[in-house]
Amino acid sequence: MVLAGACSKEENVLVVDYKGDPVDKTKTGGWLGAGLILGTELAERMCVMGIAMNLVTYLVGDLHLSNSQSATVVTNFMGTLNLLALLGGFLADAKFGRFLTVAIFSMIAALGATLLTISTSMKSMQPPPCDNFRLMQHGCIPASGGQLAMLYASLYTIALGAGGIKSNCSGFGSDQFDPKDPKEEKAMIFFFNRFYFCISIGSLFAVTVLVYLQDNVGRGWGYGISAVAMALSVMVLVAGTPKYRYRVPEGSPLTVIWKVLYLAFKQRKVAYPNDPNELEGYFTANVAHTEKFRCLDKAAISVVGNRSSPEKQSEKRSSTVTEVEEVKMVVKLLPIWATCILFWTIYSQMTTFSVEQATYMDRRITGSFLFPSGSLSVFLFITILTFTSLNEKLLVPIAGRITHNPQGITSLQRIAVGLFFSMLAMAVSAIVEKKRRDASNNENNSISVFWLVPQFFLVGAGEAFAYVGQLEFFIREGPARMKSMSTGLFLATVSMGFFFSSLLVTLVDKVTKRTWITNNLNKGRLDYFYWMLAILGAVNFVVFLVLARRHEYKVEREIQEIELKDDKVEEAVKGMDV
Repeated sequence: MVLAGACSKEENVLVVDYKGDPVDKTKTGGWLGAGLILGTELAERMCVMGIAMNLVTYLVGDLHLSNSQSATVVTNFMGTLNLLALLGGFLADAKFGRFLTVAIFSMIAALGATLLTISTSMKSMQPPPCDNFRLMQHGCIPASGGQLAMLYASLYTIALGAGGIKSNCSGFGSDQFDPKDPKEEKAMIFFFNRFYFCISIGSLFAVTVLVYLQDNVGRGWGYGISAVAMALSVMVLVAGTPKYRYRVPEGSPLTVIWKVLYLAFKQRKVAYPNDPNELEGYFTANVAHTEKFRCLDKAAISVVGNRSSPEKQSEKRSSTVTEVEEVKMVVKLLPIWATCILFWTIYSQMTTFSVEQATYMDRRITGSFLFPSGSLSVFLFITILTFTSLNEKLLVPIAGRITHNPQGITSLQRIAVGLFFSMLAMAVSAIVEKKRRDASNNENNSISVFWLVPQFFLVGAGEAFAYVGQLEFFIREGPARMKSMSTGLFLATVSMGFFFSSLLVTLVDKVTKRTWITNNLNKGRLDYFYWMLAILGAVNFVVFLVLARRHEYKVEREIQEIELKDDKVEEAVKGMDV
């Protein structure tokens, strides 16, 4: 059984079955294998969303932390979770493979959810109860260092496990389809939409059933179900072992990147060769040579070592053209990567301040039933499910007929739509928050919590486009053998978005002397904070459009480069004949 980096029977076979043999496409992969893999991601979404979307109410209401501190705890947790996806991608690409990495990190996530269940169920892990903390803000004892330590240990264990899952599930799922087979390539295009549709179902369950249990039955019940779901997902994943296709790890991508950058810097004063075909591995390269970022080409220049030392002379220190071009691919993605960060900063407000806003509003539906603050995200996920379905059933076919592109619209166009919706969402959020604050302070009246629905709708619509677009962009445009790391690169934008939110909250607190974001939102100006994000979103959107117009997709680029390389090979052969 292939679990790590064992070689297959044929050195050139990179995709094998669980025995290490070349795959039989009639018995492995396809939608059966991909479907079993989606179960793990669904469980991870249930676990993470069930925590993140309602955690701020626990931190403020039960642990008596301030609004800004609680928001920072949530965004740092989510930021760390997505940043650890880079670690998961590195381990999968370098050593363990995607299957084993997902299985191990799923068990870690199950352990973290179990610890969180214990932490929130024990009275000794919480400070003494205090009524009306949000309005009174005095006479309440906050959680002690020891109580918070147990909570943080649980959260960051979950973050470690979920990070390893997130960076590999989509890549492992897409491994079940052969991009060289037209029929399977078409199925893989729809895989990313169905992947997100499936995990949205898990998120929807989390923000309805699990959040309700947390608020009305007990936090332990809500988190306990998440722990059980993660444990069951491991069993389902392992049970499907014979049905998967496994891509054999080809070495650490970070090692390749570091080597190229190091050699390019070390040999920066070395002259360029007269012809690119003098670069190491030019004619055997899997990726055609390009002229962009020529400074990195110096890593592929062979420098003759000290002839008095045969060992040094024979030692191969230069990188190959393939390695250099793969690093160039990653570098080319970075500008687009940077402009995707702000979307997730805006998204993070739906898990923090928007949830806290709801606690100040009229949440009555019928009789004594109160709509849970954390369940407002149900409108976000319903919107995501709706737009994801419309994308596949309506938008893609219609756009495909117009553009003659099987994807309908490109991944960058999807991202642009998502960024526009997020910018609009912050403007709406600012208007609604001003209305809520004025009604509460001037009229002593609480407006309906459903005034918050439009901002959740707009962010959800944006995410339906941005998430799928970013995921597809980084996987398809990144190096083929660094697929897990490409997913990690995408998730790093999510991570940076949450961390940037933490940074903004801290800076706004200091600059405004805590007059914008106060413990009592009725005395603050949260609407100003939202307007600031809307302005930043507009500037970011313009920058993205400029960068997107200049981007050249890999498939189009490779066709041109292969033709150019073939011409150079013919010229070299003619030169040898002469």
